Amino acid sequence: MEAKAPFTVQQVKDYTVVEFKINSLMDAIELDQIAQSLYRLVDEEDRRRIILDFERVQYLSSQAIGIIMAMRKKLGALSNSKLILVGVGERLMQLIKIVGLDKALTIKATQKEAINVWE
Repeated sequence: MEAKAPFTVQQVKDYTVVEFKINSLMDAIELDQIAQSLYRLVDEEDRRRIILDFERVQYLSSQAIGIIMAMRKKLGALSNSKLILVGVGERLMQLIKIVGLDKALTIKATQKEAINVWE
C-alpha cells in the first residue's frame, strides 16, 4: 500500500501552492523526499512564486526549517520570486519566532491573503 503523499501541489493563477497533508514534518527520510520535490519545483520547473501551506502541520523538525530556509535562498536568487508561508498555527508560529525566522520569512494567515501580496 502506498503511503499518502506528504503534500499536494497546485497552480493557482501565477502561484504554486504546496499544501502539506501530514501533521508532522519530523521524519528525516520523508523530509529528504519532500526537500527534493520542493527544490525541483524551483530548479527544474522554474516556479518562482511559492506558497507553503502549513495548516495541517503541528510539528516541524530543524531539518524541515532548514528546507524552508533553503527554499527561501533558492528563490531569493531569482528575480520576481517569493516564498510565503500560510496556515501557520500557534505552535508552529512560536517555534518560528524562537528561531527568529518570523523576521526572515513572509507569513500570511491564508492562501488568499498570500496571493493578494502579489496583486
